[in-house]
Amino acid sequence: MDSLFQIFKVDTAEAENILNAPNEPHKHDYEELMIGAKGAIEHFIDFNSVTTLAPFISFVTKGKVHRVFPKVNNKECDIWVLRFKSEFIPETTFQLYSLYHNQANLKLQEGRCFQRLITLCELIFDEQQQKTPNYAIIKQLLSSLFTMIEGERVKLYSSQDDNNLHKTQHISFKNFLSILEENYHRPLGVEFYAEKLFMSSRNLNLICQNILEQSVSEIIETRKLTEAKNLLISTNKTISEIAYELGYNENSYFSNVFKKKAGQSPSEFREDMKNLLIS
Repeated sequence: MDSLFQIFKVDTAEAENILNAPNEPHKHDYEELMIGAKGAIEHFIDFNSVTTLAPFISFVTKGKVHRVFPKVNNKECDIWVLRFKSEFIPETTFQLYSLYHNQANLKLQEGRCFQRLITLCELIFDEQQQKTPNYAIIKQLLSSLFTMIEGERVKLYSSQDDNNLHKTQHISFKNFLSILEENYHRPLGVEFYAEKLFMSSRNLNLICQNILEQSVSEIIETRKLTEAKNLLISTNKTISEIAYELGYNENSYFSNVFKKKAGQSPSEFREDMKNLLIS
């Protein structure tokens, strides 16, 4: 994508065109937010294929392997698609959930709350259509959109108790994920990340347990194995090459860790994904 921001709508006709066109699993160099008012999506993401009926939110971060088919439901499809470079709006609390929470697709309730999201999309689209769009306005509207989405996510998946602690922990967690994104391919342990965040390993583990119910080590391993799955699907690199790229000194150790987490060996996973994506 050449521009910093795009917004468009997928209607019934466009959904049918996409369904009939070649559509392989792929990565983006941008973030993608889909807000479905009508219809549905069949989404291959986090190495599972799920179908979500509208109203829904789907968020795909840059670099995540996925494939999406918009679907017509009751002869209707109405999905807003917003694409933007991460530098356009660098602070998005929603991003950290979609990276690690296995909740890229959120099924929402119909009504006023969801309708406000559609109204914001319409305002953003209207500004984008101006002869000289004001991108400061678009950024503010997009920020408001993510704030509302986060509010809906919180209502669905978490408690509102102890807001101040919640915010502080999420800031620290977000910073941890940012450091992890730069270093997950290196053989580094909990102490490295705790020192970078000027806190103890114990406190960092407590934050990670509160937010994702996983230890720091588990999250690091999950990030490595997510990238391993991406590479197994999207490249022809050997198992040894992938292991080395992700900081594993021994191919056998990498394969054992992968099988323990994924329930199958890297080669079995690659073969199963090829069969799934071809069918």
